[in-house]
Amino acid sequence: MGQLSTNLPTDPSCKDPMVVNCVAYSADGQKLRDITIDEISDVLETPDQWVWVGLREPTEELLETLQEEFGLHELAVEDAHKAHQRAKIEVYGDSLFIVTHTAQTVNGKIAFGETHVFLGKRYIVTVRHGASLSYATARRGCEQTPELLALGPSYSLYAVLDFIVDNFFPIVREFREELQELEEEVFEDTFKRETIRRLYDLKKELVSLRLAIAPIQDIVNQLVRQYPTLVRDEVRPYFRDVYDHAARINESTDTMREMLTAAISVNLALVGVAQNEVVKRLAGWAALLAAPTLIASWYGMNFHDMPELGRSGAYPTLIGVTLGICAVLYVVLKRAKWL
Repeated sequence: MGQLSTNLPTDPSCKDPMVVNCVAYSADGQKLRDITIDEISDVLETPDQWVWVGLREPTEELLETLQEEFGLHELAVEDAHKAHQRAKIEVYGDSLFIVTHTAQTVNGKIAFGETHVFLGKRYIVTVRHGASLSYATARRGCEQTPELLALGPSYSLYAVLDFIVDNFFPIVREFREELQELEEEVFEDTFKRETIRRLYDLKKELVSLRLAIAPIQDIVNQLVRQYPTLVRDEVRPYFRDVYDHAARINESTDTMREMLTAAISVNLALVGVAQNEVVKRLAGWAALLAAPTLIASWYGMNFHDMPELGRSGAYPTLIGVTLGICAVLYVVLKRAKWL
């Protein structure tokens, strides 16, 4: 997994670079109001209300405050602060701690990040590290469908995971387009070292992409089957849809990895064929020049009975015979495609 990128654009609607949103909702899915971190415990004391908090690279002090407000487990809070965690889902009492990897195209390169999610019966907290788009879009989409948001924090978790998975599709599409361009370059007449390098870099990024998307399938599969106190039955079909999307991306990355391996092998094979053609041509010209060289070498020897000493037409005849032999060799080698 690549390094987490921190030099990323923030949500333009966010006033605090760490607290992207902190909102209280009613049991029927209506947004009540924006609240401060310190007001969270007051809202949770009110029946039929729950809280959605979105953070981006929070400080240790901010996470400690959230720990006090929600009663989060200290080990989960420690993981959320340090980041660089493996993708996982863990149970801490009556809450879940979920870690997923995210990906985003930054300056033409694929950057990877992490999202940590705390899920309770009446709250959801998302913590973003590194490359990841703001979940404000997912939150606004939920707020536009209050009848679904009334399903509670588990539906918000679905919206976040669906947003994470769907952001992989444009990256996969870019990989596919680049792979098509590289396949065309592989079959060009001239060998390009840059093509091999790009194929290798693309395969390396695909491996990292697969490591990011594959664990999401296991996480979503657990959410579909387990945790009845935290995940409502009405939300489970939505998680199955996220699982299908993750499976499609995973299959696409596997297919492209196989195609990249084949493209690299074909490229190397074509280079070998081109080298063989050069060697064949060199061997053909060497064979063509061998005949006159052999004949001329005989006349480099000093002996008395040389044909040209007694016959005036010997040299023209010798030249004609040599050219004839060369012509026959040329025709034979040309038909054999050695020239």
